[in-house]
Amino acid sequence: MLALKEITKWEVDYKQPNHTYLVDGDKILAYRQWHAGEPIYCKVPVRLNRRYRKFVEVEVAQFGAVTAPVRNIKKVQGSRGNVYTVDLDAKTCSCEGYKWRGKCKHVEI
Repeated sequence: MLALKEITKWEVDYKQPNHTYLVDGDKILAYRQWHAGEPIYCKVPVRLNRRYRKFVEVEVAQFGAVTAPVRNIKKVQGSRGNVYTVDLDAKTCSCEGYKWRGKCKHVEI
């Protein structure tokens, strides 16, 4: 689990908020608005899109006592012999197809 502080400089006429996120892989578990205040926990983890955005790693302790959730993870063999890690709870995969498209046949198995 990581805590990521967004430092993106937005090229817009209004003030775009940057937050601090508690992430597990590419899923947001909680965030702190404007890097302050009490953490807001997600009922369902949401995918963090890092495209065109900048982050720095900060202390996880600012989110309080956080324990890593128990994950339902399995290894699958791809059609070309590669072995991928599939998280059945988060519906994520370590294959290139998932990294680019956000979905793949391994998650659907």
